[in-house]
Amino acid sequence: MSGAREKKRAKKMRNQPVSVTMPAEPGPVPAGGPRPCPPPVSTFAQARAAEMKAMLKAVTQKSSNSLVFQTLPRQMRRRAMSHNIKRLPRRLQEIARKEAEKAVHQKKEQSKTKCRKARRRHVNLVAEFNRRQRKNIWLETHIWHAKRFHMVKKWGYCLGNSPTEKCYRACYRAMTNHCLLQDLSYYCCLELTGKENELLKQLARICSIDTGLTFRVARCLSGRFQGSLNLYRADRYPEDALGPVTFIWKPRDGSENRQLWIWMHPALKQDILKELKEIFQCSEPEEVYIPEPATSAQEEEQMDVVLSLGKKRKKEDKEGEKAVPVKKIIGDGTRDPLQSYSWISQSTGVVISDRTMEILRYRLIGPLSHCVLTETLKAASLQTEMADSESELNNWWVENCKDSEKVSLHQRQTAIFELLEGISSPSEMPPGTILGLTVGDPRVNLPKKKRKAMPDPEKYQDNDKVRQLYLEGVPVECAHSFIWDQDICKNVTENKISEQDLNQMRAQLLVPGSQLDLGPCESKIPILLVQQPGKMAGEDRPGWGSGWDICLPKGWGMAFWIPFIYRGVRVGGLQEAAKHSEYQRTPHTPNDFPDCPAGMQFAKELEATLLEKFKRRPPAKRANYVKLGTLSPFICPWEQLTKNWEGRMNASEEFICPSSPDAEHCVTEGNGFCDPEPEVVEEASPETGEVEETMEITSSEGAIKREGDPGSQDFGERDEALTRGFVVLRSKKLLMQVAAWCYPTSGKDRRIRLISRLGQKEMTEDVFLPILMRYPRALVWVSLSLLRKGNPELHAMICIPTEDDLLHLSKDKLFCGPQEPKHRDIFKHRVQELKEEKKKKKKKKKKMEEEEEKDNVEALESDSPSVLDEETTEEHEDLILGLWPDALPDVTSHCSRTLLGYVTRGDFSLAAGCGEALGFVSLTGLLYMLHGQPADKKGLVLLRTPASLQYRFARLSIEV
Repeated sequence: MSGAREKKRAKKMRNQPVSVTMPAEPGPVPAGGPRPCPPPVSTFAQARAAEMKAMLKAVTQKSSNSLVFQTLPRQMRRRAMSHNIKRLPRRLQEIARKEAEKAVHQKKEQSKTKCRKARRRHVNLVAEFNRRQRKNIWLETHIWHAKRFHMVKKWGYCLGNSPTEKCYRACYRAMTNHCLLQDLSYYCCLELTGKENELLKQLARICSIDTGLTFRVARCLSGRFQGSLNLYRADRYPEDALGPVTFIWKPRDGSENRQLWIWMHPALKQDILKELKEIFQCSEPEEVYIPEPATSAQEEEQMDVVLSLGKKRKKEDKEGEKAVPVKKIIGDGTRDPLQSYSWISQSTGVVISDRTMEILRYRLIGPLSHCVLTETLKAASLQTEMADSESELNNWWVENCKDSEKVSLHQRQTAIFELLEGISSPSEMPPGTILGLTVGDPRVNLPKKKRKAMPDPEKYQDNDKVRQLYLEGVPVECAHSFIWDQDICKNVTENKISEQDLNQMRAQLLVPGSQLDLGPCESKIPILLVQQPGKMAGEDRPGWGSGWDICLPKGWGMAFWIPFIYRGVRVGGLQEAAKHSEYQRTPHTPNDFPDCPAGMQFAKELEATLLEKFKRRPPAKRANYVKLGTLSPFICPWEQLTKNWEGRMNASEEFICPSSPDAEHCVTEGNGFCDPEPEVVEEASPETGEVEETMEITSSEGAIKREGDPGSQDFGERDEALTRGFVVLRSKKLLMQVAAWCYPTSGKDRRIRLISRLGQKEMTEDVFLPILMRYPRALVWVSLSLLRKGNPELHAMICIPTEDDLLHLSKDKLFCGPQEPKHRDIFKHRVQELKEEKKKKKKKKKKMEEEEEKDNVEALESDSPSVLDEETTEEHEDLILGLWPDALPDVTSHCSRTLLGYVTRGDFSLAAGCGEALGFVSLTGLLYMLHGQPADKKGLVLLRTPASLQYRFARLSIEV
């Protein structure tokens, strides 16, 4: 009997009458003796009365959740019985009336559904939108994206992941030939205000000059250029990474205080903000920001407005009229509504302000992004008089236009902005160039039809000013923008002309379709243009993916978004952002930062998602990763990889190539460089009877870790190990050195000349052994390009080819790669045994239940499952057919080819025309491989996807 039937039967028997028959007299009846006397009449009558009382009680009590009219035979039921009690038989009407009264008290008061006209009313729409973004904040372009994109909820926001139309290649063509638009307003901005020396002194503790730029670099400190760097916990470099950020200094304006913007991914914000508050000793909040209307006074005012605007509404909101706010909530998805957004240090006077969602950020990617900018935006006209004495519209702009120096600065900024039409690509500008500007309302000069913004050939002439702009960049004073002033941004946001008013002005034009001239009533918006350099590392496709970022005040998102769309740009989401960084071969945040907390959290969430998807498939349709030799198909065990390579280095006195003759005589105890290779065993398949090659694990750690094994490591320890112990090598000097050693060559002499030309040293033990001693457990970011066919996938394994593999490749240029022998599933029998035990216990339990008497039904229902059965279930859940349970063996020597690292992103590259992958390899393993490879085969590795046995050759390179 199934579990559902058991519950149904127990529920039915719960109200059945128990046996009330009087017990017989004790003692056996003697054979042949006189019959016992019958019981007295009074006793017999009491027993019958008890039985009748139990039967009447059972009849009056319901044994199901069904209503009275549902208990009638089907031929007696009528549809009206559900709401009209008089349609029931008279004997059931009283019971039905009680049920109806009980249902009225239990039923919650539900708001009646509004009609569409009421739902689409502006006040009700805004209230509904505010309710829907309580958990995940919407961007200002959310509704536009929701109609055209697949939306996902990430990092406290609701973001567009990928377009619903088929435009994967079209988006790549836009990035390559025209322009792709992305909304990056979900990126977080932290503003630091204080004395320059105090800021630089403390900020120097969370970054290192060894990795490249710092906050102190002169070209960025002046405010002319945007900088980028990786942050670490204070004085902890190269450990405890926090993640990558970009920063912009406000140009000096004569004040002793400086302003600094730090832009970061929302997944990194809380860790970086916590570290900044610690190093600057900011503890007291300057003020508290509550985006949701929570005060009673505000609610009363809003209720009055709602009542006056919505008199024709027939229905009420679910929480009543008081819960309907009028204005749209523009908040931040990365902070709690009751959390403060500004902190001040009493000792240093430094103020940290959270300006997330206060400054919007759009990104234009492509060689013609400057054409889109110059066509869409027009510099603001000068204004010396107010359009309306009562209005505050453009009052800040009128005051600044009265200053001749600021007027001159605006004219210079306008001249430089117009020069952008004469450049062929944004990559020609100095990397990270910043240009401040004040523009007019972009909604005024919308084209009649959607068309592509194309360059004007007349602008492409030999111009000395354009050539000077290439060489010197934008002057320091032209990088100034009024967007740094929060009061001006607030004024611009609050005095924006609504779309309704703008459309009414268009309707009053004498010539329909002509351009609207607002004159002094036109809004003036301060913006900041930041150049994105695109692909800078490597030799192929220099400048690919370059473009411009535009920062603007909040509230103006759609006013700039639609004009950009009308210039023929493609719009991309999170998927296109990932592809953009993949084709640039740069790490993507937070996927490719395994040493920072956000990257570790992302890896755990991805593992849970892939494991759940794996379990949803039936066992016969799953890939058996144990037989395929894939130890960790859903997460990259970076900690164990670096630990195993460190053990190999400690156990080996010198580097020995795995395919060299000396490998047989090296030390094999522990985790040395020359651990014995897995033995290939031929077995007959129990299903087909054919002979198959399987792998027999003979590594020193063993295949299965038992409970008593001191080297065993359970799942909890594996998760804990992922959060400590290894680092990612980001030292520019060392990366350039290792990159020179990986450079592909065709001859030994040429390699020496190449290294000397790059200013690097030849690969000798005296050079790389100090690197290994300093970074024994380090990972290196690498890019891989397949030599032949193949499509790398997520979590693919990067392995070291043997000497035979390289020899076979040199003889046969079409050789794709070797194959991994199939492994033996050593856990299959344990899984089957547990299944059989579970079936036997289930049958035994069923048999015991059938033998139980009816008077023990209640006791059976109250009994909980046995502890033994729960333990068996838990043990069975730990063992999943096709996956390695408990601790993993040595990941480097588990397969026939030594493991070097893992792929974090891989796909067919439209830019290169072949399969490309990005990932991390162990620094120790990489130097070990390069030391043992011949000069003409440097940098050749093998790639194998988790669900395949086929290895494929790839070229490994490091781009710095």
